[in-house]
Amino acid sequence: MLGKIVRNTKIINGHYVLAVKLPQSFQTPIPGQFVMIREKGRLDPFLGRPFSVYTFERIENAVIVEILYKVVGKGTSVLSMLKKGVLLEIYGPYGSAFNINTKGKKVVLICGGIGIAPLTFLASHYRGLETGDIDVICYLGATGETKLVGVERMEELCQGVFISTDDGSMGYHGTVTDLFARDVASYDSSNTVIYACGPRPMIKRLSEMLSMRALPCQVSLEERMACGVGACLGCSIEMYDWERRGKYRRVCKDGPVFDIHDIICK
Repeated sequence: MLGKIVRNTKIINGHYVLAVKLPQSFQTPIPGQFVMIREKGRLDPFLGRPFSVYTFERIENAVIVEILYKVVGKGTSVLSMLKKGVLLEIYGPYGSAFNINTKGKKVVLICGGIGIAPLTFLASHYRGLETGDIDVICYLGATGETKLVGVERMEELCQGVFISTDDGSMGYHGTVTDLFARDVASYDSSNTVIYACGPRPMIKRLSEMLSMRALPCQVSLEERMACGVGACLGCSIEMYDWERRGKYRRVCKDGPVFDIHDIICK
């Protein structure tokens, strides 16, 4: 489906928010799903790039999709230079979504860097629920203060936002998982659900922390994708099956959301 860029705004060095206007027929995404984006007619790079949905809004006769992204390679570098009015090809939404728990009392979000994008969309979904007795708490980490993105929006959506930086330039001095480790014992598995998204070392550390605990945790995995629909097998990761044997699953088709207790973190 074709969409038109409304704005493509640099928010900090190397990080942008892209807003795209699409026809009203575009399917409403569920928090955790992603879209594939490429400039219309561009041959290099030819393949689209996957992005989590940051915000989604229906307006009169159209929808607005926002994408929070970081420039990490040729595809995102090209995207960052596109101006208002440029046409994009957008496919999706694809993939599995987060399970929403309306019976719990606490929702804990653990975000590493650009992993804040899908969890912001999730937080806005919880904010829109009619039930008013769910506390949403966010732990947000980055390498330094200048790499923190989306803090203000998350503060509007959550009852508490706790920040960590690897270099100690803002908030807790250390990783976001170390920050969460200080509080993990205070969360009760009977009324708490955890959601996380971030780089693989963060997911690995969180998996180790929760391996001996009954706390439920859903993870949106960040993997490089080519096709986005499961055909190329380029984003396969090793998971446990129901007999706790290893098997490979595709992040784009079977995920990107998985139970952290099923992931084989190496």
